[in-house]
Amino acid sequence: MRSPKAGRGTVRSSQPLSRDQSNAVGTSWFSGKRRSPLQTLYDLDQGPRSALAEVHRQRRELLRRACGRHSRRQRLLRPEDLRHVLVDDARGLLYCYVPKVACTNWKRVLLALSGRGPGDPRAIPAPDAHAPGRLPSLADFSPAEVNRRLRTYLAFLFVREPFERLASAYRNKLQRPWGATFQRRFGTDIVRRLRPRPSPDALARGHDVRFAEFLAYLLDPRTRRDGPLNEHWERAHALCHPCSLRYDVVGKFETLAEDAAFVLGLAGAPGLRFPEPPPGARAAARDRAERLFRDISPFYQRRLFGLYKMDFLLFNYSVPSYLRLR
Repeated sequence: MRSPKAGRGTVRSSQPLSRDQSNAVGTSWFSGKRRSPLQTLYDLDQGPRSALAEVHRQRRELLRRACGRHSRRQRLLRPEDLRHVLVDDARGLLYCYVPKVACTNWKRVLLALSGRGPGDPRAIPAPDAHAPGRLPSLADFSPAEVNRRLRTYLAFLFVREPFERLASAYRNKLQRPWGATFQRRFGTDIVRRLRPRPSPDALARGHDVRFAEFLAYLLDPRTRRDGPLNEHWERAHALCHPCSLRYDVVGKFETLAEDAAFVLGLAGAPGLRFPEPPPGARAAARDRAERLFRDISPFYQRRLFGLYKMDFLLFNYSVPSYLRLR
């Protein structure tokens, strides 16, 4: 446990805010009227720790230990490594977004918090939330400014069971009609590279990529030689570098409502409601992932697990029961 003035190399602990405590925090920490989210998290951790605060402490500790056991020697981060870390200077927040883990709604929330959008995040269209330049990235700042924010801002990310996230990315970007841009960009390449005797229509549109073809594309050595994976199916640890950057809150898609409220309470915005997914959406996504992977051979399941293994290890996810890895 460390104070916000300490270095980034020490694990930080947290304590959630009660509604009365959150309301008392105020709105502008730069003015000195209230403590920063990081300072609030540190201060509240000095007292009795609630059940939710203990969950987050355990997640941080598990991440720290997993990094020590499984990560190789860390290289110095380059500016492009920080591109996914969004900055809210008004609240003192750093958020590393992982696509297919409620990142559209988190961007809406940050726009609302920073005054760059309507106060109700649900009123912000998805294209506006994703528009370049709407939210500054940590990569946009000088090294000195990066280090200052790393020392004093609350850093958080949200993760998801890796194969469920992968299935969601396939469905949203390569299977659904509104994924035409991704189908032309990636689907046509997948069809051309991996499908014997593709039809001219499939070669031109890339609209009918099968899940097995998508997985074969991810495992194809040529895909890695072409550069990093697209952010929608890149591993979360490769986007957010949790063994090089210290995260104060590791939220999970599986406990999205509770974890989002935890972060918003620390940010002094307990009245801001995080947009909730439709009822039953989580169970439906889990069922879709199981159906998609049911038809994938154990050989490819094992290879794919090897590709995403670090996300399973770092974020403490169990191997899905539907996989046949032995």
